[in-house]
Amino acid sequence: MQQLIFATNNGHKLAEVAAKIKGKIKLYSLDDIGCYDDIAETGVTFHENASIKSHFVHNKYKLNCFGDDSGLEVDALNGEPGVYSARYSGKPGDHTGNINKVLKKLGDATNRKARFRTVISLIWDNKEHFFEGVIDGTIRHEPSGTKGFGYDPIFQPDGYTSTFAELSLEEKNNISHRAEAIEKLLDFLATV
Repeated sequence: MQQLIFATNNGHKLAEVAAKIKGKIKLYSLDDIGCYDDIAETGVTFHENASIKSHFVHNKYKLNCFGDDSGLEVDALNGEPGVYSARYSGKPGDHTGNINKVLKKLGDATNRKARFRTVISLIWDNKEHFFEGVIDGTIRHEPSGTKGFGYDPIFQPDGYTSTFAELSLEEKNNISHRAEAIEKLLDFLATV
C-alpha cells in the first residue's frame, strides 16, 4: 500500500482526508512521524503555502508527502480572507473571531457570494504536483450548525439549504473543496 505524509496536525483536516481516502493509501500526520516544527505559512497564495509545507517535510524527511492550504474567498471583500483565513481576526485558529470579522465586514451587503478553495502540493518521487478544489456558495448572516470547523457555520454551499456545519462529515466530503482536491490527488496516485 502506498504511504503518504499529510503535512498537518490539524485534527479536523486529518479526519476529513482520512474519511475521503478510506484506506486507499496509508496516511500519516506530522505527529505520526515526530515532526513538531512550526511550518511558517509565509506565501501570498494558496499554492505557495501548500508548497512550503510539502517541501519542508520532503526536505527534512525525504518522504512522499503533501501539504494543503485552504481558505474562504468572499467576493464583496475582494477575496478576503483568502490565504489569511486561519488568522483573519489576528489570532491563529480563532474560528469565532474569524467568523465575526467576516460578518462584520460584510454587514448587510446583498452580494454574499463566496467560495472555499483548497490547493494541494504533492511531492511524489521528488516531483511536485498541484491539485485544486473549489466549492461556491454564499455567506449566511449568522452562524448555524455545530459540525465542521473554521467558517463552516456561515458557509452555505450552492444547491443546499444547510451550512457546512449542519452537514454530516460524509455529506460534506461528497462536495467540499478539500474533497475535490483529494479526489484529484487519489486519481493521480492511481496512475503511479
